[in-house]
Amino acid sequence: MFAFPALPIILVAMLHLTLSSIATGTTSYPDFQLLNVKQTLIGTKKALETSEHQKFPMASESDQGEWKLKLVHRDKLSSNKTTTFHDHSHRFHARMQRDVKRVASLLRRLSGGGSHDGEAAYEVNDFGSDVVSGMDQGSGEYFVRIGVGSPPRSQYMVIDSGSDIVWVQCQPCNQCYRQSDPVFDPADSASYAGVSCGSSVCDRIENSGCHEGRCRYEVMYGDGSYTKGTLALETLTFGRTVIKNVAIGCGHINRGMFIGAAGLLGLGGGSMSLVGQLGGQTGGAFSYCLVSRGTDEAGSLVFGRGAMPVGAAWVPLLRNPRAPSFYYIGLSGLGVGGIRVPVSEDIFQLTELGYGGVVMDTGTAVTRFPTLAYNAFRDAFIAQTGNLPRASRVSIFDTCYNLSGFVSVRVPTVSFYFSGGPILTLPARNFLLPVDDVGTFCFAFAPSASGLSIIGNIQQEGIQISFDGANGYVGFGPNVC
Repeated sequence: MFAFPALPIILVAMLHLTLSSIATGTTSYPDFQLLNVKQTLIGTKKALETSEHQKFPMASESDQGEWKLKLVHRDKLSSNKTTTFHDHSHRFHARMQRDVKRVASLLRRLSGGGSHDGEAAYEVNDFGSDVVSGMDQGSGEYFVRIGVGSPPRSQYMVIDSGSDIVWVQCQPCNQCYRQSDPVFDPADSASYAGVSCGSSVCDRIENSGCHEGRCRYEVMYGDGSYTKGTLALETLTFGRTVIKNVAIGCGHINRGMFIGAAGLLGLGGGSMSLVGQLGGQTGGAFSYCLVSRGTDEAGSLVFGRGAMPVGAAWVPLLRNPRAPSFYYIGLSGLGVGGIRVPVSEDIFQLTELGYGGVVMDTGTAVTRFPTLAYNAFRDAFIAQTGNLPRASRVSIFDTCYNLSGFVSVRVPTVSFYFSGGPILTLPARNFLLPVDDVGTFCFAFAPSASGLSIIGNIQQEGIQISFDGANGYVGFGPNVC
């Protein structure tokens, strides 16, 4: 049996990664841990104390010479007073409303299926950015700050592991939403170059068209948001790393939930995402760490082979030809308190026709499981938390607790059993979520009427997640943030 050593961090913030034998069924993580209720509630108040127009550095250099972009949750940013919430409850409900629309959008895309394939390669070194969470920005969940054009204009971009296009709002803006920074004007960029209709790049865009010889693009999102404009080749700057001739959408007509961010940085598995355009030089390799809610730190987003950590728990990536943008992984089961939930592995399988399966998604907040699996999972958790006072359901959560007055509580561990053996046991804050600032916590999972499972960003928080596209694996840990 192989096992990753426990990390020397208190239980409430602990990430356990064990690689255990399916045959023996043995594990090396505890069955219970502590949730620090008081500290978590302090974090919800701290998240509201963000000053308006707070700017984060674009990038910082690690000891290995890699470039890390700061990855920040939207809680940390405030673009205008209309998107600022004055208590955690309002913030939570707004987040859940966005999440329901996000999941509905993914299901619609999967029912339609498919995208264009193709290849492009640019020689770059390992580079990256810190990641900002985006709750007050009005769209997306996590943001990076990059430079667009020459000279580079700093812009906040939503990161999305389920999207295959990079786009920014552009002047002249026939219809634009409010963003934190001035709207990018291609007339001020020496490196901007429109793409012709006959270009192979234009052929790889879904819903492409032609206007006056220039390639046009259009992207519609499930919540009614959209971006329409001209496809172009442009220079993007990540700290001191400059990437030329990146195909981006220059959006002149934009609407929806992207308020605050300048656009979207697609990290999906398709050829037109940033990962796809960087091609073989980075091997489809990138790593991110989504910072936990209520902290003052930023997470990180790093590209390149050098971003792949030693000591991670590696799980094979699965390919779905019907949805090449998405990162599927194999999940064999769920655990509560060290006991495997009695659910068939078949419920998580990706079928030959491309239905079902388990998707890793940065844009979805709450993890979804098919209703049958969720009900068994939830009931197992309830059975081991009978000593905790219950509360009424809140939003999409049907299992909630009144923890007001508690400093900390003892709760069972929650684990994901991945195909091949690795077991990811979550820290308590990744499955018991405060929904107000007075002590109501809910079991942070939800049922899905479809066969699709989605591992959302709440469950990914604080854990380094690495995608090795060249070798077809996703890694969990060993680092935390």
